[in-house]
Amino acid sequence: MDVSPFIKKEESSPIYLQLYHYFREQIESGRLASEAKLPSIRQLSQTLNISKNTVELAYQQLVAEGYIEGKDKKGYFVLKLDPFDFKHEPDLISSDASKNKELQKEKTFIDFHYGNIELSRFPIKSWKKCLIDALNDPNQEVYSYGNRQGHKGLREEIAKYLFQARGVQCSANQIILTAGTQLAIQLLCQLLSLRNTKVAMENPGYDEVRRIFESQHCEIVPISLEEDGIHMEELEKVSASCAYVTPSHQFPMGMVLPIHKRIKLLQWAQKHSSYIIEDDYDSEFRYQGQPIPSLKSLDTNGNVIYLGTFSKSFLPAARVSYVVLPDDLMKRFQAEFSFYNQSVSPLIQEALFLFMRNGHFSRHIRKMRTIYQAKQKVLLEAIDKFLTGVTVIGQKAGLHLLLECGKVDARKLLKQAETLGVKIYLTEQYWLGASPHSNQSIIMGYGGLTEEEIKIGIQKLAMALKQAGRPSKFIQE
Repeated sequence: MDVSPFIKKEESSPIYLQLYHYFREQIESGRLASEAKLPSIRQLSQTLNISKNTVELAYQQLVAEGYIEGKDKKGYFVLKLDPFDFKHEPDLISSDASKNKELQKEKTFIDFHYGNIELSRFPIKSWKKCLIDALNDPNQEVYSYGNRQGHKGLREEIAKYLFQARGVQCSANQIILTAGTQLAIQLLCQLLSLRNTKVAMENPGYDEVRRIFESQHCEIVPISLEEDGIHMEELEKVSASCAYVTPSHQFPMGMVLPIHKRIKLLQWAQKHSSYIIEDDYDSEFRYQGQPIPSLKSLDTNGNVIYLGTFSKSFLPAARVSYVVLPDDLMKRFQAEFSFYNQSVSPLIQEALFLFMRNGHFSRHIRKMRTIYQAKQKVLLEAIDKFLTGVTVIGQKAGLHLLLECGKVDARKLLKQAETLGVKIYLTEQYWLGASPHSNQSIIMGYGGLTEEEIKIGIQKLAMALKQAGRPSKFIQE
């Protein structure tokens, strides 16, 4: 097929969006009939003198919305649409006034939301096979309520994984599966009898966990952070029932707790007969240095409760998290919590067990670590190239980092970026009590974005910084 989309490289609108809108209009109008073959990515990139990544991004958006489909080794083809009277807004690039409305209506924001992950590289065929095999389980356990602690085979696989990856020595009998971290915290509030007691938390810290503690009428004691993590002198003055911490990658600030503070944290727990809830939410993805041992791996007195999740390393939709309890708490759980029903679908548990047992999970982690590291490299290079006067925090691990933008008004920057089609987020929700309102940090999640989107997003953020009153290195290309 010979097409010549008209591309305006001088426009602020990303080229991939211009391509996307061109092909969408051609398909909806019928000028591109069903089964018509689109130009190959290489052919179109050469014809228009643009990058192959730009063309691929436009095609991926068309695939996601059901306009075209990709066929192995054959290319991209137009799908048949039912007759429909498509009503179009004014062309995205026809006028400045219509650009922002189009971006919002078409949901074409480049969204640096923390928590999004790369889904296009997920091994869907392997996962589907595991789901089908789970449905064919001859024991039909997947159709029942399931073990209240969770699938025994899956707990055994998790125990093996934790020993290999995090140095945690535990048995399957110490593990409880839950449908997310929030439910895990709810369970711990009951198990530890935390109602109306003091709970220490890093400040800033994970707001959704804080809300669960507050819903259980816990008194939150905020502990400030130093450059290397939780302020131990503040914590040592507190006698709390437990402390919730994220030592391997502090959320949201990103620092890693050094060994001397980990030892002090364990000593604090022993001294006060308190528990430490260690949330190891994204430890699989570390990009600098050797993996940091978990706090639980250093615990010899049974004071650490370990929380893990598959939301970042596998699929958020699976809703699988887990708790590793010390022996004394597990005995209490088994004796007093017989009413507790397993919250994770037995079908998902069986499928995930097969996924891990057959080696798919470990291969997926290795692959995603490489992909996320490449994305972070692109992000850091784009920040270095286009942004002036910003400080990057927390880039050693995880799927997000923070930007400190000096004296720029962060709220103004957020609004200005949104007008340019980029969504960024403030960190104020993670603070307990007063938080900086004008020059607070920006949290940048990059897991769910393509490398091309990251580059474009940072260029647009540079424009927003400039318009918000701060110089940048942005040069429109």
